[in-house]
Amino acid sequence: MTNSLTLTAEQHAVLQKYLFPGDGLESAAILICRFCGPFNERLIVSQIINVPDDMCTQRTPKFISWPGGCIENAIDQAEQNGDAIILAHSHPGGMFAFSKIDNESDACTMPALFSAIGANGFLHGSAIMIPNGSMKARIYQNDGTNRPILHITKIGHDISDISVATPQQVMAFGSAMTKWLSEQTACVIGVSGTGSIVAELLARKGVGHLILIDFDTVEEKNLNRIVNSTTFDARQNRSKVAMMAEAIGKYSPSTKITSIHASLNDRDAVVAASAADILFSCVDSVSGRSVAELICQSCLIPLIDLGVTIPTRVDQKGDPQIADICGRIDFVRPDGPSLSDRLVVTPEGLRREYLLLHAPEAAEQEIEAGYIKGVHEEAPSVMALNMRAASDAVMEWLARQFCYRHDANACYARTIFSLSGGEVDYDSEHVRIPGSSGH
Repeated sequence: MTNSLTLTAEQHAVLQKYLFPGDGLESAAILICRFCGPFNERLIVSQIINVPDDMCTQRTPKFISWPGGCIENAIDQAEQNGDAIILAHSHPGGMFAFSKIDNESDACTMPALFSAIGANGFLHGSAIMIPNGSMKARIYQNDGTNRPILHITKIGHDISDISVATPQQVMAFGSAMTKWLSEQTACVIGVSGTGSIVAELLARKGVGHLILIDFDTVEEKNLNRIVNSTTFDARQNRSKVAMMAEAIGKYSPSTKITSIHASLNDRDAVVAASAADILFSCVDSVSGRSVAELICQSCLIPLIDLGVTIPTRVDQKGDPQIADICGRIDFVRPDGPSLSDRLVVTPEGLRREYLLLHAPEAAEQEIEAGYIKGVHEEAPSVMALNMRAASDAVMEWLARQFCYRHDANACYARTIFSLSGGEVDYDSEHVRIPGSSGH
């Protein structure tokens, strides 16, 4: 069941500009929307078509007459992929409800949309926006019945629910946050060192739906850094997602778990991840991060990517020493600078991983493996470090929704902590290359 509509802050600004030109009269626009998730759980805005005011035969503060040519143009674009069409218009007076005129208009227009784009399972709808940017939307079945879209989310530096007339700041860590978490779907990609801890934190905070994606199994060597794992799991060579799902069911039975025992390159994994409200990338590979950022961009899902590292140096005696103990947390907006723009994902890194997989002999001199760079450790004792990074990552998500920081979230695109230096640094996006994916 489609229960949400998502658009970026930039898309929202464009739509608001179209709908409120400043003359106090109703204006209109058309949203071309795509379905995401295995059950079409999410509807995302992929394109906004302006309905020029001078093409409308009548515009008043409470009424607008649309030109049929604009809707025909939208149908031509939407039917290529079976997309949904949402007809949007403004209520300059601030009425946060569909009027009788709106209902009558939909009763005439919706049958024509379904007739033009009649793919089974696809829906169309209508939406209104009031001057402060809040929106109300509904979707129709092809039998003419409709139901409201419960959540309309605007994703920018903040993550905002704009489906209420007067958005109010909700206090973090109270009952309102608990209720909100119970309605959220979070996807954890990589359920190992940091990922198992992120999943644990999310489940114990009461997230309603957890999607766990990992292709690997539990081994003896990683029991010291995967929460809930046991020697039985290692001996049985159990998948990490199955182990974690079983454990979560014992202490958070109300959390729905979707376990995907596959690589993120797998189609089922991508489709499952596209249903999420937030992505946590907890993988070691550059290729995994590359796919995660593509899902972020293509499905309009904010991404939090995290990693830890312990670089080493060689002292005067030739013995290895710890140079630093570091963690990194990146918050990525769907239409903001990506992990590639931030040089987390690089062509060189992808090349090294490809060589390691397909030409290990050639890669031997190019790859440095393990948590501790320069020193290989089969079972590094890094649980405490992983916990620090995982906790910061979960708190980053909450900060974007509840805005409890003293400074604006735009200042916190990246967080880097150094335990050796006792420092925490924050970067904003302006220090990086702005990106535009075009997906």
